[in-house]
Amino acid sequence: MRENSKHWILLPVLAIVVLCTTLTACGNTSPRNLMESIESGSVILGTKFDQPGLGLRHPDKSFTGFDVAVSEYVVNTIAQNNGWKKPKITWRETPSAQRETLIDNGEVDMIAATYSINAARSKKVSFAGPYLINYQGLLVREDDDSITTLTDLNKGKKLCSVTGSTSAQNVKNQLPKIQLQEYDSYSSCVEALRRNKVDALTTDEAILAGFSDFFPDEFKIVDMTYPKDACVTSSGKKSLKKAGTPFSTERYGIGMPKDYPESVTAVNEALESMLAKPADGGESAWEIALRDEIGDSEVDSMIERAQGPDSKYQFTPVPGDLGFLESASTPCPAELS
Repeated sequence: MRENSKHWILLPVLAIVVLCTTLTACGNTSPRNLMESIESGSVILGTKFDQPGLGLRHPDKSFTGFDVAVSEYVVNTIAQNNGWKKPKITWRETPSAQRETLIDNGEVDMIAATYSINAARSKKVSFAGPYLINYQGLLVREDDDSITTLTDLNKGKKLCSVTGSTSAQNVKNQLPKIQLQEYDSYSSCVEALRRNKVDALTTDEAILAGFSDFFPDEFKIVDMTYPKDACVTSSGKKSLKKAGTPFSTERYGIGMPKDYPESVTAVNEALESMLAKPADGGESAWEIALRDEIGDSEVDSMIERAQGPDSKYQFTPVPGDLGFLESASTPCPAELS
């Protein structure tokens, strides 16, 4: 993240984010072909505008974030591989609830916006990736040592999450008596956490890491695992989650129309290039971008955790590998169902 961005106050920045939010304002009604758009010299890329570390629009109309960095790398690499000029990029805000519609209506060429790949979405759009593997976590104040595990929230703590989020429901299912405060945005939760109105915020770790890096020395991230064996419903199916298993594993992908498989292949090849380590050693362009956007300490923690003995965590994604969508779940035993 750019150093001068640390001096900005987050909420006023978010308040000025306005760009073509109605579907009828932008014209096109048929899906766009990413490859044709890159060749023509102009692309429309979807991302979030209000999430530090992933997708953030600044007052000078510049953009930072890992989703932004991945998007830029992908389209520029595809252009280079085909002998085309780097395309002009127009950024489009893509709220979670509108992503599939924006792709289908031709409002964007592709979307990288904390877009978790799952079976339901894969029926509507094509995904390249994953380019980031994410786990649910807790954001707490740096000086608060009373929350080191999920069950510590049972000790009269107030948990914040976004209204209707699966993150909040996951915790509520495990800790039915928890004091849950729901806000309309993660930035509102962060402000509540800063003002001691809540004790923790839960969502994907990469989102938490972005906020933690935005407000240096104010927050830390606590891993979340199931405290006991649990029967969890996902995509309409019940499956067993063993004690110690990480809370929801999210794999971020790049969404595109289903009509253009050659675009998906090209994006996956670009992601593979981004993940490749230099021949002379050192970090990949992917890891460098991740460190720049969410901070060295969080990336180091992710790597160390994934390399631990019998670790259930993964750090490096494999673009094009969507086998997890078909993986069989462990049936719930009768006493948990």
